Amino acid sequence: MGAFTFVCKKSGDGWSAKQIADGELEGSAPSTYELQRKLVQSVLSVDSSGGVQSSFSLISPSSAVFQVVIGGGSGGGFIGGGAAAAAPAGGAGAAAEAPAAEEKKEEKEESDDDMGFSLFD
Repeated sequence: MGAFTFVCKKSGDGWSAKQIADGELEGSAPSTYELQRKLVQSVLSVDSSGGVQSSFSLISPSSAVFQVVIGGGSGGGFIGGGAAAAAPAGGAGAAAEAPAAEEKKEEKEESDDDMGFSLFD
């Protein structure tokens, strides 16, 4: 797992970024979106051992922090991530149905008749 953190600054009409720890990776682009894409590609050229996660946070209108994480707890690349995402979705659907059914049973038990009065009597 590798984490790459960049300090990004706006200068004129564009943005530039420099890696914090090693300072080896740098990039510049006219927009933050294009800068992020270039930095991810730069990181992948150095370390492509797993899935990619990124986070861009503006600190002020002219400065930001961008972090790219390779590998880690995300479960790996696109194949592993897709399979992992598909499995919980099916299981979550079945699990979500069971509590809903229990709630309906509880609502029936707590009807007006059980309280000894009715709103429509």
